[in-house]
Amino acid sequence: MPEHWLIWTVVFLAVLFDYINGFHDTANAIATSVSTRAISPSRAILMAAGLNFLGAMVSTGVAKTIGGDLVMDPAQVSLEVIIAALIGSIIWNVLTWYYRIPSSSSHSLIGGVIGAVSVSVGPAALSGEGIGKIILSLVMSPVVALVTGYFVMIGILWVVRNYSPVSLNRQFRRMQIASASLMAFSHGSNDAQKAMGIIALALLSGGYIETMEIPVWVKLACATSMALGTSAGGWRIISTMGTKIFKLEAINGFAADLNSSVVIFTATLLHLPVSTTHVVSGSIMGIGSAKRVRAVHWDVARSMLVAWVVTIPLSAGLSALIFFIIDFIAKL
Repeated sequence: MPEHWLIWTVVFLAVLFDYINGFHDTANAIATSVSTRAISPSRAILMAAGLNFLGAMVSTGVAKTIGGDLVMDPAQVSLEVIIAALIGSIIWNVLTWYYRIPSSSSHSLIGGVIGAVSVSVGPAALSGEGIGKIILSLVMSPVVALVTGYFVMIGILWVVRNYSPVSLNRQFRRMQIASASLMAFSHGSNDAQKAMGIIALALLSGGYIETMEIPVWVKLACATSMALGTSAGGWRIISTMGTKIFKLEAINGFAADLNSSVVIFTATLLHLPVSTTHVVSGSIMGIGSAKRVRAVHWDVARSMLVAWVVTIPLSAGLSALIFFIIDFIAKL
């Protein structure tokens, strides 16, 4: 069994990852409702924090996928490797938050594990089938959100076609509070579980647990950390998510939140990790296209797409470099 300080370092970094994920991805849950002025920013953040916590406590299926499907044998993965993966992912998340790039925390975590494991015990230790399933889920979820968002918006517009715009705007602002609540709950149900899975992988690797089960204290620690991070706010990304992709009105914001929450929670029920950032962005693009394809600022969407594509390889490279540094220091 490894030294106890290593496992507590993993726990600290995983909880820190969830905290950063909380303020990094706060924009996903509240950007639409804040940008349409359906709810004040302070109330939106408090609401999102509480519902993120509740969402994080409802399931552990995604955590088991992250902890069990990335590597062939947890015993091959040392705690130093997991530490390097988490540090690389955290650095990437902080950099993208600072430069207001709505990148994916999920992609950075997966990339971090791939990079650190590849240079420590070799690519053969990675589960190709498991990683393929996870990446397919990450890639397909925004596409699904874009398509369903388009049809959800078309359907809502047809239902309310005989109502006056002023009345609609007032009603949908009220309804946005409910849809934003669903969005925050679904965000917690999927995103918080990724750090839970990494901690469980570390506990299994170190011999602290015998099966891929998530201890209650791990669930509480990750849920609390994400809620606290959410309460810190992610203002730098909110403007990009809420206004720069497509100028949202209340009806659009409601449709985006509703569509995103359904896609994310469906993935949670299927034990599949998805990127909340990608799903929300896909929903906004689909909903904007339903109004007019040219209404979507595709240049912003393209720059976001580039950030998404490079996240896994760059975070993998960063985590690999950090592992070399840790390994060099350990040999001194």
